[in-house]
Amino acid sequence: MNQTQARFISLWSRSGGGHAEAVYADLARCYAEPARHYHTLRHVRRCLRDLDLARAAVPDPDAVELALWCHDVIYVPGAGDNEQRSADWFRHRTDGRVTASECICAMILATRHTRVPAGLDGRFACDIDLAVLGAARSRFREDGVRLRAERPDLDDRAYDLHERTILGGLLARPRIYHTDFFHARCETRARRNLTWRLGLPMPE
Repeated sequence: MNQTQARFISLWSRSGGGHAEAVYADLARCYAEPARHYHTLRHVRRCLRDLDLARAAVPDPDAVELALWCHDVIYVPGAGDNEQRSADWFRHRTDGRVTASECICAMILATRHTRVPAGLDGRFACDIDLAVLGAARSRFREDGVRLRAERPDLDDRAYDLHERTILGGLLARPRIYHTDFFHARCETRARRNLTWRLGLPMPE
């Protein structure tokens, strides 16, 4: 059993879930689908590292962690219901036994990034999902290549428009990050990365 699997099984079990090894096997299978290049367990592990950095500030870190494990478990490139289907996947496998399951589903849905979550846990889940935007430029560029590889259905012009819509929307926010922890840690570099990617003049 590797470290990633052991961490999930421990979390799932102490949260009240059953059949932890079978649930992990299904989760890992989903994240290893051949169409995926960015939305893989690699992204989940990066999210967990960021969660561990912020853990002392997170009200319910186990609930946030479960949401992060499952937020991209269903990913069909270009589909508009991936988060809803991921929440349904989680709900189906809990058998109603996992603590705070509906709050966790709400956090999974919040990673659509269409509005500010009402609760601090949801804000942390969203910020952690986007923390990669504040990575070093080389890693940010590599993530862009991986995301592009997931959309072979779009030609370069269509993908450029798609990317500009998403990144431009994030850059237009008063704050990219909802929590003070990630605003302080990631906001400046994320804005510089997005500005660079969109070919805009760099902020002073």
